[in-house]
Amino acid sequence: MSIHQDANDTTDLDGRTQPSPVRIDGIPVGGGAPAYVIGEIGLNHNGDVELAKRLIDVAADAGAQAVKFQKRTPEISTPAHMRDVPRQTPWGEMSYLEYRYRVEFDREQYIEIGDHATLRGLSWFASPWDEPSVDFLEDLGVSAHKVASASVTDSGLLTRLAATGKPIILSTGMSTLEQIDRAVEILRGSPLVILHATSTYPLPAEEANLRMIDSLAARYPGVPIGYSGHETGLQISLAAVALGATMVERHITLDRAMWGSDHAASLEPHGFSNLVRDIRVIETAMGDGVKRIFPGELAPLAKLRRVDA
Repeated sequence: MSIHQDANDTTDLDGRTQPSPVRIDGIPVGGGAPAYVIGEIGLNHNGDVELAKRLIDVAADAGAQAVKFQKRTPEISTPAHMRDVPRQTPWGEMSYLEYRYRVEFDREQYIEIGDHATLRGLSWFASPWDEPSVDFLEDLGVSAHKVASASVTDSGLLTRLAATGKPIILSTGMSTLEQIDRAVEILRGSPLVILHATSTYPLPAEEANLRMIDSLAARYPGVPIGYSGHETGLQISLAAVALGATMVERHITLDRAMWGSDHAASLEPHGFSNLVRDIRVIETAMGDGVKRIFPGELAPLAKLRRVDA
């Protein structure tokens, strides 16, 4: 299957198609640009605006380009079989549906955290889990939309997202290639970034399957391919960058021991800062693939080489 962002694709030294850049608030993703790093706040704010702001600060201080949240209309997006399931929370026992309402930000709260992200120099957007949530986010003027892995097969949601004309970031966890193909077809014409992901929390190394980055790049030439990670350390995300990931998304938290389903698979501030630092080191170290004698080699060359060519 082939989908192209525009007519300006380039090729690398191996003749492979390089992804045309998608721009989010003017920052390119793909096309040889540095990896675009997203601090995934998700629900790790636990419904607390001040905690959300502190997590935005973590992402900004680390040098990320964006933060991402999740937006739901709980009555629509909560599966029927889950609504009445009891949930133990810091606010006492409640049904799963009540919990979903408890941690959901309203319009004024999103304006407050969105303004904070903007003031810190970050783009912000969210994963809408239902069609009214797309309209909610559009009204707030988000710069992009993220499709959660759970929503890959939601054709109504994808159609509504495609109609926005905004950049779309498509996660591919818990999905078959055929399901991804159908999602990509619906999103055809949208500026698109595809993220390889495995939706196991936390992610064990044996399920990371990082070679899918190359497989997705071959299947969707011209589309930037990134990585959304749910592992506990840095190694797998860093390897993804070395394998060509143009975007990296990781959950962030103030403390992995906090209450909530995603905290254990998140990076604490120091870890997230190290991730961004090490991504930039790897990008510098990748070079251009052209063999040359570097300036630092000249002294050892003069000292050690006995026979000239």
